[in-house]
Amino acid sequence: MKIKFISIVSFLFIVSYTNTLFAQEKNTANQKTELITNVQLIDGTGKPAYSASVRIQGKKIIKVGQLKAGTNEEVIDGHGLVLAPGFIDSHSHHFGDLDDHPEAIPTNSQGITTIIIGQDGASYPLDTIAEQFKNHAMAVNVASYTGQGSLRVEVMGEKDVFREASQAEIDKMKIILQKELEKGSFGLSTGLEYEQAFFSSKDEVIQLAKVAAAAKTRYMSHIRSEDIRLQDAIDEIIEIGRVTKMPVQISHIKIAKKDDWETSSALIKKLEKARAAGINITADVYPYTYWNSTLRVLFPTRDYTNPISAEFAVNHTFDPNESYLVKYAPVEAYRGKTIAAIAAMRNEKPSVTLMALIAIAADFKEKNPNFKGTVEAIAAKSMIEKDVANFIAWPYANICSDGNASGHPRGHGAFTRVLGKYVREDKVISLENAIHKMTGLTAKHLGITDRGIIAAGNYADLVLLNPATVKDNATIQNSTALSSGIEMVWINGKLTYQNQKATGNYPGVLIKRK
Repeated sequence: MKIKFISIVSFLFIVSYTNTLFAQEKNTANQKTELITNVQLIDGTGKPAYSASVRIQGKKIIKVGQLKAGTNEEVIDGHGLVLAPGFIDSHSHHFGDLDDHPEAIPTNSQGITTIIIGQDGASYPLDTIAEQFKNHAMAVNVASYTGQGSLRVEVMGEKDVFREASQAEIDKMKIILQKELEKGSFGLSTGLEYEQAFFSSKDEVIQLAKVAAAAKTRYMSHIRSEDIRLQDAIDEIIEIGRVTKMPVQISHIKIAKKDDWETSSALIKKLEKARAAGINITADVYPYTYWNSTLRVLFPTRDYTNPISAEFAVNHTFDPNESYLVKYAPVEAYRGKTIAAIAAMRNEKPSVTLMALIAIAADFKEKNPNFKGTVEAIAAKSMIEKDVANFIAWPYANICSDGNASGHPRGHGAFTRVLGKYVREDKVISLENAIHKMTGLTAKHLGITDRGIIAAGNYADLVLLNPATVKDNATIQNSTALSSGIEMVWINGKLTYQNQKATGNYPGVLIKRK
């Protein structure tokens, strides 16, 4: 009797399971499909473009190849343009703008369909990001790292991070980090050049990195110095990769000290040597010779009132004649002007003005604790084209923006600038390689397995672009100008951008590490 009972139960289970599968297949069969045809497909793997069509059903790509339109199937004619995977921005600061502008024009307009946030050591808790998605639909996918600087602020207090953490404090950070990783964070990020983490010991960073490594995640870092101690900072991230055996990535790789310009080839050789030794070190890079950050970063030893350090900054870490104050809440008249021009207005040397601007901004922040937004930011010229091009061409570097909604033109033009300048005009890399560096390679560096390549079963994040006209139009003077040549963008199978306008669809999702 017992054997018969088990057989009946098994039979009923099989019938139930079969019916469920049949119902799922029926529902899938009833879903409408969409065919994108007459395109040159660049699939994100790096292989040459080829003629093909792509069929979408729901959120996914279901077929790629020489396809004919089915009965009642919606067909989109690509007019011979390039269809590529939606671009993945491995270092983004656009999330703060999405609450007020969920249409995500700054990212959609340059073909970006997924942004990775939590960079430079500053992050939101995963629950906070998830809650924002519940309250506000968005036209971009979001994934996040967990920031060491944010962990320090949470455990030590915002005004007490200018020192090394105690072991007890590190242990508390490790617990918080572990919980965030379990919720879907992609790993640990650090911003070791910024005040929140500048005083942290290497041991603190390695202890936290080991937690991330144990969870089989990744480490990404705005390294401790991009100028006077660049080599030491590179050694540190290599050591983290060696000790933890986890993938490590240098954020927005650059050589910011004038004296070291044209040494990118030597730096790349150093990274290649580390890779040959088994350390999985990579980088991301944006296509500009000027960065965007606080004025305080210009002081490598953080002595903002030291005239000698200010003079060193003017002569070695940035060019005051080509560096613009893109945001400055205390004195609106200074915004958009170079440091040299502001110095002329104040009848001072640029080094004296630099110290004054930092002091004025600090006083403004102290007197306006409820001020929302960026108090001050500079787009500082401290790189050369030769080094930028070398880093872009490095096989283990993917493209990023490091951008936000305004200020630096990279927030609207980083990816299209690569396609226009470094591919079509300067021929630094091929179109297929550039798209690989924006999609499949980025996904690999992040550990994302179902986006970044056009293939059946992957999510339908796509961009249709014109390789003959695609270019950035954003400048420091007009940082929100939209790019040319991005014709259509799909996110999770929904069209979100066309004719340089949002379509009103908000299909973005929070991507969690699997």
